[in-house]
Amino acid sequence: MMKKSLRALTALLLLLVVAGGAAMLFQRPIGLWLYQRGLDSQAGRDNLAKLPDGLHVGLCGTGSPLPNRDRAGACTVVIAGKAMVVVDAGEGGARNIALMGLPNGQIRALFLTHYHSDHIDGLGPMMLLRWTGSGNKSPLPVYGPTGVEAVVGGFDAAYAADNGYRTAHHGPVITPPAAAGATAMPFAVPTGPVVVYEADGLKVTAFPVDHRPVQPAVGYRFDYKGRSVVISGDTAKSPMVEAVARGADLLIHEALQPEMVTMLAARLKAAGRPQTAQIMHDILDYHASPAQAAESAEAARVKMLVLTHIVPPYPGRYLDAAFLDGAKSKFDGPLIIGEDGDSYSLPAGSKAITRGNWF
Repeated sequence: MMKKSLRALTALLLLLVVAGGAAMLFQRPIGLWLYQRGLDSQAGRDNLAKLPDGLHVGLCGTGSPLPNRDRAGACTVVIAGKAMVVVDAGEGGARNIALMGLPNGQIRALFLTHYHSDHIDGLGPMMLLRWTGSGNKSPLPVYGPTGVEAVVGGFDAAYAADNGYRTAHHGPVITPPAAAGATAMPFAVPTGPVVVYEADGLKVTAFPVDHRPVQPAVGYRFDYKGRSVVISGDTAKSPMVEAVARGADLLIHEALQPEMVTMLAARLKAAGRPQTAQIMHDILDYHASPAQAAESAEAARVKMLVLTHIVPPYPGRYLDAAFLDGAKSKFDGPLIIGEDGDSYSLPAGSKAITRGNWF
């Protein structure tokens, strides 16, 4: 029996050596075959085409200005029927939209909550991928409160040379000059809820939030065929968010964990980085904690709460309880710490909310 086992082990080892040698010898053709398999399953993937009628949300960026390898800057996709719009354009958001199997070229509009860098620093790629990804005949409409004109104008100017290069290279049919860049669609700074967009059954309502000294700053509510999603934008705990979100299916609310940020500030100061430490201290007063977001969700009687714009970054899900710090006890509903790629589907004619991930 021992000899048979030894022979079998020897044969297995020999087989592994031969297989390993073959894998190295034929590495190039095997690599090309694997690459083709990947292309067949991923290139041109269109999750938008598969969605049932209803309201759908994808988290294309759940991070903040703090470096985080797992989270892009602030970015949320909202899909009503087949109409796709985006809220905020943080760094990496446009890339994540593509990775989520959503066609950038079909973005109908972008809505900005405010003009902090981490909400606009991905606008260049957002404009570019939307332009080069379809046959759009006009630039990307960018909605925002007064001041959006300067933001869009700056990005259009910065990308003017690049736009010219691409049209010269690919031709005006593929990259029509008239569709490059973005067009500012400003609305007056609201003092209460105001409808800023209506098309194809989708109604978008902007409302002011408290992100002082950053002004203007707004959140948005999306309504479509009886389903509703509210995105808080960056804000301290806000009675306005609670009022506008009343009865909504889904509230996507920013969240900062003050104890963890205080610990981070102390460590940075001890490490000889007083400027960054002071910034960490300063941001405590214009963001909501997970517990405060949960309190707002409970007050508004929303069906589900998803936290985004996660501050500070932390390395793994084991720390979720520390981040939440008892927030789940303050909201009588599902409370989720959002991650890039997460999706939420709210079918028309239903009360269901289906969670998934489009990565």
